[in-house]
Amino acid sequence: METGRGGANSGSGDAAAGARRGEGLGRASPAGGPLEDVVIERYHIPRACPREVQRGDFVRYHYNGTFEDGKKFDSSYDRSTLVAIVVGVGRLITGMDRGLMGMCVNERRRLIVPPHLGYGSIGVAGLIPPDATLYFDVVLLDVWNKEDTVQVSTLLRPPHCPRMVQDSDFVRYHYNGTLLDGTAFDSSYSRGGTYDTYVGSGWLIKGMDQGLLSMCPGERRKIIIPPFLAYGEKGYGTVIPPQASLVFHVLLIDVHNPKDTVQLETLELPPGCVRRAAAGDFMRYHYNGSLMDGTLFDSSYSRNHTYNTYVGQGYIIPGMDQGLQGTCMGERRRITIPPHLAYGENGTGDKIPGSAVLIFDVHVIDFHNPQDPVEIKTLSRPPRPATRPPSPGTSFATTTTALCWTAPGSSPRGSGAGPGGQPGRHDYGAPQEATLGANKVIEGLDTGLQGMCVGERRQLVVPPHLAHGESGAAKRVTGLQAGNTLGRLLSPAQTLARPGPLPFSLPPARGVPGSAVLLFEVELISREEGLPEGYLFVWHQDPPANLFEDLDLNKDGEVPPEEFSTFIRAQVSEGKGRLMPGQDAEKTIGDMFQNQDRNQDGKITIDELKLKSDEDQERVHEEL
Repeated sequence: METGRGGANSGSGDAAAGARRGEGLGRASPAGGPLEDVVIERYHIPRACPREVQRGDFVRYHYNGTFEDGKKFDSSYDRSTLVAIVVGVGRLITGMDRGLMGMCVNERRRLIVPPHLGYGSIGVAGLIPPDATLYFDVVLLDVWNKEDTVQVSTLLRPPHCPRMVQDSDFVRYHYNGTLLDGTAFDSSYSRGGTYDTYVGSGWLIKGMDQGLLSMCPGERRKIIIPPFLAYGEKGYGTVIPPQASLVFHVLLIDVHNPKDTVQLETLELPPGCVRRAAAGDFMRYHYNGSLMDGTLFDSSYSRNHTYNTYVGQGYIIPGMDQGLQGTCMGERRRITIPPHLAYGENGTGDKIPGSAVLIFDVHVIDFHNPQDPVEIKTLSRPPRPATRPPSPGTSFATTTTALCWTAPGSSPRGSGAGPGGQPGRHDYGAPQEATLGANKVIEGLDTGLQGMCVGERRQLVVPPHLAHGESGAAKRVTGLQAGNTLGRLLSPAQTLARPGPLPFSLPPARGVPGSAVLLFEVELISREEGLPEGYLFVWHQDPPANLFEDLDLNKDGEVPPEEFSTFIRAQVSEGKGRLMPGQDAEKTIGDMFQNQDRNQDGKITIDELKLKSDEDQERVHEEL
């Protein structure tokens, strides 16, 4: 039976009000006479008591009822049903109404109720005799009031809150759900996945809809919901009884709105950004990818390799396609992507759950377009020299044009200068040498060096299709030859090898990554006029009329290698001719000797000696 006035109470009602803690403990009449009030023994008081029962509160409690001799006359435990009723409004016997006042949830009390505050001189037929003193052992499990609202306590709030939950947002959160007495009824953690739903759209109980508003990703809240904003009089299944207050400990994982677009935040922007990435560009970038609560799901740094892809061509998720456009080389950018522009409701793999907001911290290394030419920027240029006509005995006409034009076939000597290098300052050891137009340097560098003046400094940006392409160069490189490079990657603090001390750090044997844009800062130290294709030596004037006689120094009718070398070197030193630039002179002379020694007997005779121009003319006649 329930402890209703005048007999068994048939239902639940609204809540009751109670005495304050420490009051209304009852007292006996003088000289051991009958009790005048309820005697209250508080034999278990919880440490925390955020709320005490007051008149008009709705309470849920368990009890055992006995007589003075210990005989039980009633128990809510036997019925497996809590008492759910309003206190202080006459729905309970007066002694119980008074005895519940001031109770805390999970408090236990022993009540002694005198007859006049119980069932009086009438009793309850067949159950409680007249003038019976009643003993109740009570534990309070819930208390609420119809004026209650959702109670929200913030347990942890992250220092950075990118956005707060609003109506119509989609949220993912973890929770532990308990009754007010701490009895657990549900947990998302036990299912191994977040609870995913819309807020303010009728998908949740009203109290949770309200309690989630204004939460930040990563925030933890305690949300207490009265029954009329939860499951009300019906409860839910076997786990949530009717008229139960609910307590949720919530961790918000992420939040987005179906109308959200990609959010961009510039973390670092290098000075002097002259070009921004556009659709169709090929980009190399590093990234850390995390969920909105900070959980890392992927990182290019962990693989020690950039992510390389085309932008705006559908090779990557739409949100990243959008977020990378407009970036500068060297820029660091945070890109927040809603799930409908990422992996949607299904997620991907075991690290990106469905409906997850993704955050990428991106560092753009470089980008280029497959149609890009070499970019040439003149940093400094020497004063124009006086124009003068060619003079006899010089290797080329010393006009202004001739001095300034570095043409294919010529051999420039240059020195790289890193950012901040001053004109005329050569910080990187011995100058590099190369022959232009002879496939001796990468195509972009060959193009960028042509047209330079001696003393001129240039900055060259070479796209990968004019450098080392998709494969890169596997080893650390030290020269200008094709397959080797002098310069640095087009991103701050990524320098390739130069002779001498480096102003930038580079791990050993790193080489040139695939699809890398290269930056060169070069200064032309000197240049030599090139030779026509196929020639190892040219005369500045007509060759001697009796060439073999001049070659045959000891006049014995044959020219050994020593005589040949002595003669050629003399012609070069006297300015009468010049060797092919850009390679070892002794080797070049040796190749010339081998070409003239037709029978390979170690000496040249008059019948074997022929000028290349004569050979070419003979070949033309044969073809005709």
